[in-house]
Amino acid sequence: MSFKIISAQEAASHINDGDNLGLSGFTAAGSPKSVTVALADRAQEFHAAGKPFKVGIFTGASTNDYVDGALSRANAVQFRTPYQSSAESRKFINANQVEYFDKHLSELAQELRYGFLGDVNVAIIEAVDVTADGEITLTTGVGISPTVCQLADKIIIELNSYNPKEMKGMHDIYQPCDPPCRKEVPVYSASDRIGSTTLKVDPSKIVGIVETCIPDGVKPFSPVDETTQKIGENVSNFLADELRAGRIPATFLPIQSGVGNIANAVLGCLGDNPEIPAFEMFTEVIQDSVIGLMKEGRCKFASGCSLTVSDEVLKQVYADLDFYKEKIVLRPSEISNSPELVRRLALITINTALEVDIYGNINSTHVLGTKMMNGIGGSGDFTRNAYLSIFTCPSIAKGGKISAIVPMVSHLDHSEHSVNIIVTEQGIADLRGKSPRQRAEVIIENCVHPMYKAKLREYLASCVSSHTSHNLKKSFEFHNAFNETGDMTNAEF
Repeated sequence: MSFKIISAQEAASHINDGDNLGLSGFTAAGSPKSVTVALADRAQEFHAAGKPFKVGIFTGASTNDYVDGALSRANAVQFRTPYQSSAESRKFINANQVEYFDKHLSELAQELRYGFLGDVNVAIIEAVDVTADGEITLTTGVGISPTVCQLADKIIIELNSYNPKEMKGMHDIYQPCDPPCRKEVPVYSASDRIGSTTLKVDPSKIVGIVETCIPDGVKPFSPVDETTQKIGENVSNFLADELRAGRIPATFLPIQSGVGNIANAVLGCLGDNPEIPAFEMFTEVIQDSVIGLMKEGRCKFASGCSLTVSDEVLKQVYADLDFYKEKIVLRPSEISNSPELVRRLALITINTALEVDIYGNINSTHVLGTKMMNGIGGSGDFTRNAYLSIFTCPSIAKGGKISAIVPMVSHLDHSEHSVNIIVTEQGIADLRGKSPRQRAEVIIENCVHPMYKAKLREYLASCVSSHTSHNLKKSFEFHNAFNETGDMTNAEF
Protein backbone atom coordinates (compact mmCIF):
# COMPACT_ATOMS: atom_id res chain seq x y z
CA MET A 1 0.00 0.00 0.00
CA SER A 2 1.08 3.59 -0.51
CA PHE A 3 1.14 6.10 2.32
CA LYS A 4 -0.13 9.64 2.19
CA ILE A 5 2.39 12.46 2.55
CA ILE A 6 0.91 14.90 5.07
CA SER A 7 1.98 18.08 6.83
CA ALA A 8 3.02 18.12 10.46
CA GLN A 9 -0.16 20.05 11.21
CA GLU A 10 -2.35 17.39 9.59
CA ALA A 11 -0.47 14.72 11.50
CA ALA A 12 -1.06 16.58 14.76
CA SER A 13 -4.79 16.70 14.00
CA HIS A 14 -4.88 12.92 14.53
CA ILE A 15 -3.90 13.47 18.18
CA ASN A 16 -6.57 14.39 20.70
CA ASP A 17 -6.76 15.69 24.24
CA GLY A 18 -6.08 12.82 26.63
CA ASP A 19 -4.19 10.67 24.15
CA ASN A 20 -1.06 8.84 25.16
CA LEU A 21 1.87 9.14 22.76
CA GLY A 22 4.69 6.66 22.24
CA LEU A 23 7.75 8.23 20.64
CA SER A 24 10.79 6.83 18.87
CA GLY A 25 14.33 7.71 19.81
CA PHE A 26 16.56 7.60 22.84
CA THR A 27 17.96 10.93 24.04
CA ALA A 28 17.76 13.47 21.22
CA ALA A 29 18.84 10.75 18.80
CA GLY A 30 15.97 9.53 16.67
CA SER A 31 13.30 11.53 18.51
CA PRO A 32 10.52 13.28 16.56
CA LYS A 33 11.25 16.83 15.43
CA SER A 34 8.25 18.11 13.53
CA VAL A 35 4.89 16.64 14.58
CA THR A 36 5.36 17.41 18.26
CA VAL A 37 6.04 21.08 17.49
CA ALA A 38 2.81 21.21 15.47
CA LEU A 39 1.07 19.43 18.35
CA ALA A 40 2.26 22.12 20.76
CA ASP A 41 0.71 24.75 18.46
CA ARG A 42 -2.52 22.74 18.39
CA ALA A 43 -2.58 22.63 22.19
CA GLN A 44 -2.09 26.39 22.43
CA GLU A 45 -4.99 26.94 20.04
CA PHE A 46 -7.21 24.78 22.25
CA HIS A 47 -6.08 26.60 25.36
CA ALA A 48 -6.74 29.98 23.75
CA ALA A 49 -10.29 28.81 23.09
CA GLY A 50 -10.70 27.78 26.72
CA LYS A 51 -10.51 24.06 25.95
CA PRO A 52 -8.29 21.46 27.62
CA PHE A 53 -5.51 19.79 25.68
CA LYS A 54 -2.86 17.59 27.26
CA VAL A 55 -1.23 14.31 26.31
CA GLY A 56 0.73 11.61 28.09
CA ILE A 57 4.21 10.89 26.79
CA PHE A 58 6.09 7.58 26.74
CA THR A 59 9.63 7.71 25.36
CA GLY A 60 12.79 5.62 25.30
CA ALA A 61 14.69 8.18 27.37
CA SER A 62 15.15 11.95 27.12
CA THR A 63 14.21 13.69 23.87
CA ASN A 64 14.95 17.16 22.50
CA ASP A 65 13.51 20.67 22.52
CA TYR A 66 11.15 19.69 19.71
CA VAL A 67 9.42 17.31 22.12
CA ASP A 68 9.90 18.07 25.82
CA GLY A 69 10.66 21.74 25.30
CA ALA A 70 7.85 22.58 22.87
CA LEU A 71 5.16 20.54 24.62
CA SER A 72 6.14 21.78 28.08
CA ARG A 73 6.05 25.43 26.99
CA ALA A 74 2.59 24.79 25.54
CA ASN A 75 1.47 23.27 28.87
CA ALA A 76 0.44 20.22 26.84
CA VAL A 77 1.89 17.41 28.98
CA GLN A 78 -0.35 15.47 31.35
CA PHE A 79 2.29 12.93 32.41
CA ARG A 80 5.80 12.01 31.40
CA THR A 81 7.94 8.89 31.74
CA PRO A 82 10.56 7.39 31.97
CA TYR A 83 13.35 10.02 31.72
CA GLN A 84 13.86 13.61 30.63
CA SER A 85 16.66 16.15 30.56
CA SER A 86 14.87 19.31 29.43
CA ALA A 87 15.05 22.46 31.56
CA GLU A 88 11.50 23.32 30.42
CA SER A 89 10.18 19.88 31.35
CA ARG A 90 12.04 19.92 34.67
CA LYS A 91 10.45 23.25 35.58
CA PHE A 92 6.92 21.91 35.12
CA ILE A 93 7.72 18.62 36.88
CA ASN A 94 9.16 20.34 39.95
CA ALA A 95 6.18 22.72 40.06
CA ASN A 96 3.88 19.66 40.13
CA GLN A 97 2.26 20.75 36.88
CA VAL A 98 3.33 17.55 35.09
CA GLU A 99 2.95 14.11 36.65
CA TYR A 100 6.35 12.50 36.20
CA PHE A 101 7.16 8.95 37.20
CA ASP A 102 10.79 7.97 37.01
CA LYS A 103 11.52 4.43 35.82
CA HIS A 104 14.36 2.11 34.98
CA LEU A 105 14.60 2.35 31.20
CA SER A 106 14.67 -1.40 30.68
CA GLU A 107 11.21 -1.75 32.24
CA LEU A 108 9.00 0.65 30.31
CA ALA A 109 8.40 -1.34 27.12
CA GLN A 110 7.42 -4.52 28.93
CA GLU A 111 5.19 -2.68 31.40
CA LEU A 112 3.38 -1.06 28.50
CA ARG A 113 2.82 -4.49 26.96
CA TYR A 114 1.64 -5.84 30.33
CA GLY A 115 -1.01 -3.10 30.40
CA PHE A 116 0.28 -1.51 33.60
CA LEU A 117 0.46 2.04 32.28
CA GLY A 118 -2.56 2.56 30.04
CA ASP A 119 -3.05 2.66 26.28
CA VAL A 120 -0.75 3.95 23.58
CA ASN A 121 -3.01 5.84 21.21
CA VAL A 122 -0.49 7.27 18.75
CA ALA A 123 3.11 6.36 17.95
CA ILE A 124 5.35 8.98 16.30
CA ILE A 125 8.36 7.31 14.74
CA GLU A 126 11.36 8.89 13.01
CA ALA A 127 12.61 6.82 10.07
CA VAL A 128 14.94 6.94 7.11
CA ASP A 129 12.76 4.62 5.06
CA VAL A 130 9.44 2.80 5.12
CA THR A 131 8.25 0.19 2.65
CA ALA A 132 4.72 -0.36 1.39
CA ASP A 133 4.33 -3.43 3.61
CA GLY A 134 5.31 -1.54 6.77
CA GLU A 135 9.03 -2.22 7.20
CA ILE A 136 10.56 0.82 8.88
CA THR A 137 14.27 1.61 8.95
CA LEU A 138 14.80 3.74 12.05
CA THR A 139 17.31 6.57 12.41
CA THR A 140 19.81 7.10 15.22
CA GLY A 141 17.76 5.89 18.20
CA VAL A 142 15.54 2.87 18.83
CA GLY A 143 14.19 3.16 22.39
CA ILE A 144 10.70 1.68 22.80
CA SER A 145 9.74 1.95 19.11
CA PRO A 146 8.86 -1.74 18.60
CA THR A 147 6.48 -1.86 21.55
CA VAL A 148 4.70 1.44 20.94
CA CYS A 149 4.19 0.54 17.28
CA GLN A 150 2.72 -2.80 18.32
CA LEU A 151 0.32 -1.19 20.81
CA ALA A 152 -0.62 2.07 19.07
CA ASP A 153 -3.90 2.59 17.27
CA LYS A 154 -2.22 5.02 14.86
CA ILE A 155 1.34 5.45 13.63
CA ILE A 156 2.77 8.68 12.25
CA ILE A 157 6.10 8.46 10.43
CA GLU A 158 8.56 11.35 10.32
CA LEU A 159 10.70 10.49 7.28
CA ASN A 160 13.92 12.35 7.99
CA SER A 161 16.12 12.64 4.89
CA TYR A 162 19.00 14.10 6.93
CA ASN A 163 19.91 10.48 7.66
CA PRO A 164 20.92 8.17 4.78
CA LYS A 165 18.85 5.14 3.80
CA GLU A 166 22.11 3.22 3.88
CA MET A 167 21.75 3.14 7.67
CA LYS A 168 19.76 -0.05 7.10
CA GLY A 169 21.72 -2.86 8.70
CA MET A 170 22.82 -0.86 11.74
CA HIS A 171 19.73 -1.81 13.78
CA ASP A 172 18.87 -5.09 15.51
CA ILE A 173 15.16 -5.03 16.31
CA TYR A 174 14.16 -7.76 18.75
CA GLN A 175 11.26 -7.89 21.19
CA PRO A 176 11.16 -10.65 23.82
CA CYS A 177 8.08 -12.73 24.43
CA ASP A 178 5.90 -11.84 27.39
CA PRO A 179 5.25 -14.27 30.29
CA PRO A 180 4.48 -17.14 30.46
CA CYS A 181 6.26 -17.73 27.14
CA ARG A 182 9.44 -15.79 27.86
CA LYS A 183 12.76 -17.38 26.97
CA GLU A 184 16.32 -16.14 27.31
CA VAL A 185 17.44 -13.22 25.15
CA PRO A 186 20.06 -15.00 22.99
CA VAL A 187 22.83 -12.41 23.13
CA TYR A 188 26.15 -13.90 24.27
CA SER A 189 28.57 -11.20 23.12
CA ALA A 190 28.22 -7.49 22.44
CA SER A 191 28.30 -8.01 18.68
CA ASP A 192 25.61 -10.69 18.46
CA ARG A 193 22.65 -9.78 16.23
CA ILE A 194 19.42 -11.60 16.98
CA GLY A 195 16.60 -9.66 15.30
CA SER A 196 15.65 -7.74 12.19
CA THR A 197 17.32 -4.74 10.58
CA THR A 198 13.88 -3.14 10.22
CA LEU A 199 10.89 -2.53 12.46
CA LYS A 200 7.89 -4.34 10.99
CA VAL A 201 4.50 -2.74 11.67
CA ASP A 202 0.92 -3.16 10.50
CA PRO A 203 0.83 -0.79 7.49
CA SER A 204 -2.89 -0.11 8.03
CA LYS A 205 -1.98 1.78 11.21
CA ILE A 206 0.17 4.33 9.38
CA VAL A 207 -1.99 7.44 8.96
CA GLY A 208 0.62 9.43 7.06
CA ILE A 209 4.22 10.37 6.46
CA VAL A 210 5.67 13.76 7.38
CA GLU A 211 8.82 14.61 5.46
CA THR A 212 11.63 16.32 7.38
CA CYS A 213 15.35 17.02 7.05
CA ILE A 214 16.50 17.94 10.56
CA PRO A 215 19.63 16.81 12.42
CA ASP A 216 19.41 15.46 15.97
CA GLY A 217 21.16 18.62 17.17
CA VAL A 218 23.32 16.90 19.78
CA LYS A 219 25.83 19.40 21.11
CA PRO A 220 29.47 18.42 21.59
CA PHE A 221 30.61 17.89 25.16
CA SER A 222 32.55 20.53 27.03
CA PRO A 223 36.33 20.12 26.76
CA VAL A 224 37.88 17.84 29.36
CA ASP A 225 38.98 19.92 32.34
CA GLU A 226 41.38 19.13 35.17
CA THR A 227 38.68 17.55 37.34
CA THR A 228 37.10 15.30 34.71
CA GLN A 229 40.55 14.32 33.42
CA LYS A 230 41.63 13.25 36.90
CA ILE A 231 38.42 11.24 37.40
CA GLY A 232 39.03 9.52 34.07
CA GLU A 233 42.63 8.73 34.98
CA ASN A 234 41.56 7.35 38.35
CA VAL A 235 39.04 5.01 36.72
CA SER A 236 41.43 3.78 34.05
CA ASN A 237 44.28 3.27 36.55
CA PHE A 238 41.97 1.35 38.86
CA LEU A 239 40.88 -0.97 36.04
CA ALA A 240 44.50 -1.48 35.00
CA ASP A 241 45.27 -2.48 38.61
CA GLU A 242 42.36 -4.95 38.53
CA LEU A 243 43.77 -6.47 35.34
CA ARG A 244 47.20 -6.88 36.90
CA ALA A 245 45.63 -8.48 39.98
CA GLY A 246 43.72 -10.96 37.80
CA ARG A 247 40.33 -9.77 39.01
CA ILE A 248 39.42 -8.82 35.42
CA PRO A 249 40.16 -11.34 32.63
CA ALA A 250 43.21 -10.48 30.54
CA THR A 251 40.95 -10.09 27.50
CA PHE A 252 39.03 -7.45 29.48
CA LEU A 253 35.21 -7.17 29.74
CA PRO A 254 32.60 -5.05 27.94
CA ILE A 255 32.12 -1.50 29.20
CA GLN A 256 28.89 0.34 29.92
CA SER A 257 29.22 4.07 30.32
CA GLY A 258 26.67 6.74 31.15
CA VAL A 259 26.48 9.86 29.04
CA GLY A 260 28.03 13.25 29.79
CA ASN A 261 31.29 15.11 30.23
CA ILE A 262 32.66 12.80 32.93
CA ALA A 263 31.77 9.66 30.96
CA ASN A 264 33.39 11.14 27.87
CA ALA A 265 36.58 11.83 29.83
CA VAL A 266 36.59 8.35 31.38
CA LEU A 267 36.29 6.67 27.99
CA GLY A 268 39.05 8.85 26.62
CA CYS A 269 41.36 7.83 29.46
CA LEU A 270 40.53 4.16 28.98
CA GLY A 271 41.51 4.55 25.34
CA ASP A 272 44.76 6.30 26.27
CA ASN A 273 45.85 3.74 28.86
CA PRO A 274 48.22 1.25 27.20
CA GLU A 275 47.48 -1.35 29.89
CA ILE A 276 43.81 -1.50 28.91
CA PRO A 277 43.24 -3.80 25.93
CA ALA A 278 40.99 -2.76 23.04
CA PHE A 279 37.50 -3.32 24.37
CA GLU A 280 33.85 -3.74 23.41
CA MET A 281 30.95 -1.71 24.75
CA PHE A 282 27.48 -2.90 25.67
CA THR A 283 25.76 0.30 26.68
CA GLU A 284 22.74 2.49 26.06
CA VAL A 285 24.23 5.64 24.52
CA ILE A 286 27.07 5.61 22.00
CA GLN A 287 28.69 9.05 22.24
CA ASP A 288 31.43 11.07 20.55
CA SER A 289 34.37 9.51 22.38
CA VAL A 290 33.33 6.01 21.28
CA ILE A 291 33.56 7.01 17.62
CA GLY A 292 37.05 8.38 18.21
CA LEU A 293 38.08 5.17 19.96
CA MET A 294 36.80 3.13 17.03
CA LYS A 295 38.90 5.16 14.61
CA GLU A 296 41.94 4.50 16.77
CA GLY A 297 41.20 0.77 17.07
CA ARG A 298 40.69 1.04 20.84
CA CYS A 299 36.96 0.23 20.78
CA LYS A 300 36.30 -2.92 18.78
CA PHE A 301 32.50 -2.86 18.82
CA ALA A 302 29.66 -0.90 20.43
CA SER A 303 26.16 -2.15 21.09
CA GLY A 304 23.73 0.54 22.19
CA CYS A 305 20.26 1.97 21.97
CA SER A 306 21.22 5.22 20.28
CA LEU A 307 23.95 6.94 18.33
CA THR A 308 23.94 10.11 20.41
CA VAL A 309 26.83 11.95 18.84
CA SER A 310 27.30 15.60 17.96
CA ASP A 311 26.20 16.70 14.51
CA GLU A 312 29.81 17.03 13.35
CA VAL A 313 30.71 13.52 14.49
CA LEU A 314 27.52 12.10 12.95
CA LYS A 315 28.62 13.54 9.60
CA GLN A 316 31.90 11.65 10.01
CA VAL A 317 30.01 8.43 10.72
CA TYR A 318 27.80 8.87 7.66
CA ALA A 319 30.83 9.65 5.49
CA ASP A 320 32.32 6.24 6.39
CA LEU A 321 29.13 4.28 7.02
CA ASP A 322 30.37 0.92 5.77
CA PHE A 323 33.14 1.00 8.38
CA TYR A 324 30.86 1.90 11.27
CA LYS A 325 28.03 -0.46 10.32
CA GLU A 326 30.44 -3.30 11.03
CA LYS A 327 31.19 -1.92 14.50
CA ILE A 328 27.86 -0.54 15.76
CA VAL A 329 24.48 -2.08 16.46
CA LEU A 330 21.43 -0.19 17.75
CA ARG A 331 18.88 -2.14 19.80
CA PRO A 332 15.59 -1.49 21.67
CA SER A 333 16.13 -0.25 25.22
CA GLU A 334 14.74 -3.39 26.84
CA ILE A 335 17.61 -5.26 25.13
CA SER A 336 20.40 -2.68 25.43
CA ASN A 337 19.56 -2.27 29.14
CA SER A 338 18.48 -5.84 29.86
CA PRO A 339 19.52 -6.91 33.38
CA GLU A 340 19.76 -10.47 32.05
CA LEU A 341 22.35 -9.43 29.49
CA VAL A 342 24.25 -7.14 31.87
CA ARG A 343 24.74 -10.11 34.20
CA ARG A 344 25.52 -12.59 31.42
CA LEU A 345 28.05 -10.41 29.62
CA ALA A 346 29.71 -9.38 32.92
CA LEU A 347 29.76 -5.66 32.25
CA ILE A 348 32.00 -3.12 33.90
CA THR A 349 29.52 -0.31 34.48
CA ILE A 350 30.49 3.34 34.93
CA ASN A 351 27.80 5.84 35.89
CA THR A 352 27.62 9.33 37.36
CA ALA A 353 26.24 10.24 40.79
CA LEU A 354 24.77 13.54 41.90
CA GLU A 355 25.43 12.70 45.53
CA VAL A 356 27.11 9.91 47.49
CA ASP A 357 26.93 9.28 51.20
CA ILE A 358 29.67 8.01 53.46
CA TYR A 359 28.30 4.45 53.29
CA GLY A 360 28.19 4.25 49.50
CA ASN A 361 24.53 4.96 48.82
CA ILE A 362 23.91 6.92 45.61
CA ASN A 363 21.52 9.72 44.66
CA SER A 364 21.37 9.98 40.86
CA THR A 365 18.23 12.02 40.43
CA HIS A 366 17.21 14.63 43.01
CA VAL A 367 18.90 17.92 43.92
CA LEU A 368 18.74 18.34 47.71
CA GLY A 369 16.38 15.39 47.82
CA THR A 370 13.34 17.14 46.33
CA LYS A 371 14.00 18.62 42.90
CA MET A 372 14.11 16.18 40.02
CA MET A 373 17.11 16.66 37.77
CA ASN A 374 16.70 14.11 34.94
CA GLY A 375 15.87 10.65 36.21
CA ILE A 376 17.47 7.32 37.03
CA GLY A 377 17.76 6.38 33.35
CA GLY A 378 19.54 3.09 32.80
CA SER A 379 21.97 3.39 35.69
CA GLY A 380 20.00 0.99 37.87
CA ASP A 381 19.59 -1.55 35.07
CA PHE A 382 23.36 -1.75 34.80
CA THR A 383 24.55 -1.15 38.37
CA ARG A 384 22.52 -3.84 40.10
CA ASN A 385 23.69 -6.54 37.69
CA ALA A 386 27.26 -5.48 36.92
CA TYR A 387 30.43 -7.54 37.19
CA LEU A 388 31.95 -4.37 38.63
CA SER A 389 29.87 -1.25 39.32
CA ILE A 390 31.60 2.13 39.42
CA PHE A 391 30.14 5.54 40.25
CA THR A 392 31.96 8.77 39.47
CA CYS A 393 31.44 12.39 40.46
CA PRO A 394 33.44 15.54 41.25
CA SER A 395 33.95 15.82 45.00
CA ILE A 396 32.56 19.39 45.12
CA ALA A 397 30.26 21.64 43.11
CA LYS A 398 29.50 25.36 42.96
CA GLY A 399 33.06 26.31 43.78
CA GLY A 400 33.08 24.24 46.93
CA LYS A 401 29.73 25.32 48.35
CA ILE A 402 28.40 21.81 47.78
CA SER A 403 30.05 18.56 48.79
CA ALA A 404 29.00 15.66 46.56
CA ILE A 405 29.73 13.36 49.49
CA VAL A 406 27.38 13.82 52.43
CA PRO A 407 26.49 12.05 55.69
CA MET A 408 23.26 10.60 54.26
CA VAL A 409 21.95 10.90 50.70
CA SER A 410 18.89 13.10 50.43
CA HIS A 411 17.32 10.70 47.93
CA LEU A 412 18.23 7.05 47.37
CA ASP A 413 18.50 5.55 43.89
CA HIS A 414 21.23 2.91 44.31
CA SER A 415 21.87 1.33 47.66
CA GLU A 416 25.26 0.43 49.10
CA HIS A 417 24.54 -3.20 48.19
CA SER A 418 24.89 -2.48 44.47
CA VAL A 419 27.86 -0.11 44.52
CA ASN A 420 31.42 -1.46 44.32
CA ILE A 421 33.62 1.53 43.59
CA ILE A 422 33.37 5.33 44.14
CA VAL A 423 35.69 7.59 42.15
CA THR A 424 36.20 11.34 42.44
CA GLU A 425 39.09 13.50 41.32
CA GLN A 426 40.47 13.00 44.85
CA GLY A 427 40.80 9.25 44.57
CA ILE A 428 39.17 5.82 44.65
CA ALA A 429 37.12 4.06 47.33
CA ASP A 430 36.93 0.30 46.85
CA LEU A 431 33.89 -0.77 48.89
CA ARG A 432 34.04 -4.48 48.15
CA GLY A 433 34.05 -6.67 51.25
CA LYS A 434 33.89 -3.74 53.67
CA SER A 435 31.56 -3.15 56.59
CA PRO A 436 29.65 0.15 56.82
CA ARG A 437 32.25 1.65 59.16
CA GLN A 438 35.08 0.59 56.85
CA ARG A 439 33.24 2.04 53.84
CA ALA A 440 32.81 5.36 55.62
CA GLU A 441 36.50 5.51 56.47
CA VAL A 442 37.72 4.74 52.95
CA ILE A 443 35.25 7.13 51.27
CA ILE A 444 36.15 10.01 53.60
CA GLU A 445 39.87 9.34 53.30
CA ASN A 446 40.05 8.80 49.52
CA CYS A 447 37.15 10.60 47.83
CA VAL A 448 36.11 13.61 49.91
CA HIS A 449 37.50 17.06 49.09
CA PRO A 450 39.94 18.32 51.77
CA MET A 451 37.63 21.19 52.70
CA TYR A 452 34.97 18.68 53.85
CA LYS A 453 37.02 15.83 55.34
CA ALA A 454 37.14 17.23 58.88
CA LYS A 455 33.40 17.94 58.91
CA LEU A 456 32.53 14.41 57.80
CA ARG A 457 34.84 12.97 60.44
CA GLU A 458 33.14 15.22 63.01
CA TYR A 459 29.79 13.87 61.84
CA LEU A 460 30.94 10.28 62.14
CA ALA A 461 32.28 10.97 65.65
CA SER A 462 28.89 12.45 66.63
CA CYS A 463 26.99 9.29 65.66
CA VAL A 464 25.70 6.71 68.07
CA SER A 465 27.90 3.68 67.52
CA SER A 466 25.99 0.99 65.69
CA HIS A 467 26.30 -1.25 62.64
CA THR A 468 25.50 1.71 60.39
CA SER A 469 26.22 4.75 62.52
CA HIS A 470 24.08 7.84 62.02
CA ASN A 471 23.15 10.91 64.00
CA LEU A 472 19.58 11.37 62.83
CA LYS A 473 19.46 14.93 64.16
CA LYS A 474 22.50 15.87 62.08
CA SER A 475 22.39 13.51 59.08
CA PHE A 476 21.06 16.24 56.75
CA GLU A 477 23.07 19.09 58.24
CA PHE A 478 24.96 19.64 54.96
CA HIS A 479 21.65 20.04 53.11
CA ASN A 480 20.14 22.25 55.80
CA ALA A 481 23.20 24.51 55.77
CA PHE A 482 22.98 24.89 52.02
CA ASN A 483 19.24 25.65 52.13
CA GLU A 484 19.78 28.26 54.85
CA THR A 485 23.08 29.86 53.80
CA GLY A 486 23.88 28.62 50.29
CA ASP A 487 27.05 26.92 51.50
CA MET A 488 27.53 23.41 52.96
CA THR A 489 30.77 24.47 54.63
CA ASN A 490 28.57 26.23 57.21
CA ALA A 491 27.30 22.86 58.48
CA GLU A 492 27.99 22.31 62.18
CA PHE A 493 28.26 18.97 63.96
